[in-house]
Amino acid sequence: MLNYLWAGMILIGIIFAAFNGRMPDITNAALDSSKEAITLCITMMGVMSFWVGLMEIAAKAGIIRSASRKIRPFVKFLFPELPADHPAQEHITTNIIANVLGLGWAATPAGLRAMEELSKLEEDRRKGRMPGKARKRGIASNEMCTFLIINISSLQLIPVNVIAYRSQYGSVNPAGIVGAGIAATAVSTIVAVMYCKIMDK
Repeated sequence: MLNYLWAGMILIGIIFAAFNGRMPDITNAALDSSKEAITLCITMMGVMSFWVGLMEIAAKAGIIRSASRKIRPFVKFLFPELPADHPAQEHITTNIIANVLGLGWAATPAGLRAMEELSKLEEDRRKGRMPGKARKRGIASNEMCTFLIINISSLQLIPVNVIAYRSQYGSVNPAGIVGAGIAATAVSTIVAVMYCKIMDK
């Protein structure tokens, strides 16, 4: 649907420019946008490389493991039916930590692995190898739905992506968004947790 929407907007713009004699403006805008897109990609690559590198150092130094242990009670609260020491727990905690630090791209691999482990757990439940209520094949479990909602609404202490965008586009104070970002994502996370708990019942 979005493809048709964007294609329609581009087509209307080109037709309008053709009838008003502004085709050179369209050409210049396309070239300038292409240049700006490449510049933005290079900027974001540098920022994300820096933060992903820090995450890797933190993982090697044991900081991630230590933080994972500290937020385990929160994970247990969110996923009460998830067996203790299940492989999904490590990936879920890593994903939450990366999201809290504003590293959405770094959180994605852990999120995908967590979903794989939760899918295996559901398969084991269907075969009777693990305790818990199994859903029909093709229906997401409570844990999967909860993880997806928490992942989307995640609290962010340092919105790295937004800071990078603001810096790229010449903001005087790129980090000025931090306070508003913490407030907005804190509210979204609280609402998400409440929603998950209500729907679980």
